[in-house]
Amino acid sequence: MFDVRQVTDQQISKLKTSGVTGSTTVATMITMADILLYKRGGYLHNDIILPSVLMDNVPNWEFGVLVQMRDMARTLRNNLSRSQSQSIEDADLVKAEGQFYFDNNSWVLPETESEYQKGTDALKQYMFRLGDQQQPSAQFYARADNLRTWLSEVETRLGSLSQRLSASVGKRQLDTSLAGDVAATQSTYSATEQELKTAWTELDDVFYEARGTTWALLHLLRAIEVDFHDVLQKKNALISMQQIIRELEPTQDTLWSPVILNGSGFGTLANHSLVMGSHISRANAAIIDLRRLLEDG
Repeated sequence: MFDVRQVTDQQISKLKTSGVTGSTTVATMITMADILLYKRGGYLHNDIILPSVLMDNVPNWEFGVLVQMRDMARTLRNNLSRSQSQSIEDADLVKAEGQFYFDNNSWVLPETESEYQKGTDALKQYMFRLGDQQQPSAQFYARADNLRTWLSEVETRLGSLSQRLSASVGKRQLDTSLAGDVAATQSTYSATEQELKTAWTELDDVFYEARGTTWALLHLLRAIEVDFHDVLQKKNALISMQQIIRELEPTQDTLWSPVILNGSGFGTLANHSLVMGSHISRANAAIIDLRRLLEDG
C-alpha cells in the first residue's frame, strides 16, 4: 500500500508542475502502473520461462490491478477530462487508454511492459499539462455525474467478482436476466436454473485477482476522496466514501495460510474465497448507496 497524497507530491515535484483537481487520481494511476511493472520480480503475466511460468498468483493479482487501471483510463478519457459529450478527447488520454488495453500476455514484438510504459508516459504528460495554467486544454472535471459513471463501472466489476468468489462452494442460481420486462428477449435459450461452481484449480486464481482488484480500488477511492472532496461534502456523502474504503481494507490483510482453503460454508476449515467475497459484497452495496446519494442527494 502507498499514500496517495505522498505520491502526488512526488509526481508534482518530478514533473515540475502544479497540484490541481485531478492530480491525485492521475498520480495514483501512474504509481500503480509503476508498481505493476517494476515491483520485486517485475511484470510476470507474460513470462514464459521458469520459475515465473509456474507462478500464477502474482499474474492473477496483476490482472486484477490492470482491469481497474483500464476502467479508470477509459473513464478519464470519456468522462473526467471532457466537459460534455460533444467536446474533444484529450490526446494523451486517448494514447494512455489504448496502451493499457494492449495484450497483457505479449512476451515480445512488442512486449507488454514497453506498451504499458508508453501508457504511463502519456499519463505523466497529461498530468504535466493538467497543472500548467498555460495549457487549459487539459482538464479534470470533478462532477457528481462523472463520479457516478466510474462508480457504475466499479459496481459491475465487484458484482462479478463476488459471484465468482461465492461459487467456490457451488451454488444453484435462477436465471433472472429478463426479470422486470415482459417484452425482453435474449439471443439464445438458457436454463432457468443452473449450478455454478469454481473449479478447484482456479480457486486461488479468482482469489488473487480479487485481491489485486481491491488493492487497486483502495488507492483509487482514496484518490477520488481527495479530488472529489468538495462534491462529496456538498452531497453529504464523504462519510459514505470513507465507509466503502473501510469495507475494502480487510481484503489486504495478511494471508497466514500457505494455500487458499476452500472449506464448506459452515465447515471445519476456513473458506478464503467466501471471506473475500463477503468484504467485496459489502463494499459493493455501499457503492450502490453512494451512487444513489450522488444522484438524489
